[in-house]
Amino acid sequence: MSQDIINEVYFLLSSILMGIFITFVYDFLLIWRRLFRHRPFFVSLEDFVFWVACAIAVFYMLYEENNGILRWFAVFGAAMGMLIYKKIIGDHFVKIISVCIEKEIYVVRKIFGFIFRPIVWLLKKIKKFSVVLLRKKRKLVKYTKNKLTVCIKMLKITLCKH
Repeated sequence: MSQDIINEVYFLLSSILMGIFITFVYDFLLIWRRLFRHRPFFVSLEDFVFWVACAIAVFYMLYEENNGILRWFAVFGAAMGMLIYKKIIGDHFVKIISVCIEKEIYVVRKIFGFIFRPIVWLLKKIKKFSVVLLRKKRKLVKYTKNKLTVCIKMLKITLCKH
């Protein structure tokens, strides 16, 4: 076989691998979105940043492998790699990984909930006690103010008589 044909086959294989890699990385973005819900603006922003990064990576591959010349079989190779990955692995990978991470998060939350339960209970008791103290403080301040006002009036009356 001619060396040119071998180079073209390698270029096709590298474009297929690039498509698989791009889809694999995008699956991690999908897992992130499943774990933490996003508003549509942030989903669009993530997609924009991702696809700009992918465009730079594809351009770099084209530049290194083919001197920057766009070959349509490379585009079809990348699309074929994406399709192969998505059909064979993609959907199952996202579901399995996101469910595993959700279960781990659930277990960690339960453990921290168990560990911090006494602290939360103590904080609730402190809050209740401080509310009671605040009410009593208001009554005490009002009572003290009234008594001081009476004392000041009596002092004024006493001073005015003398």
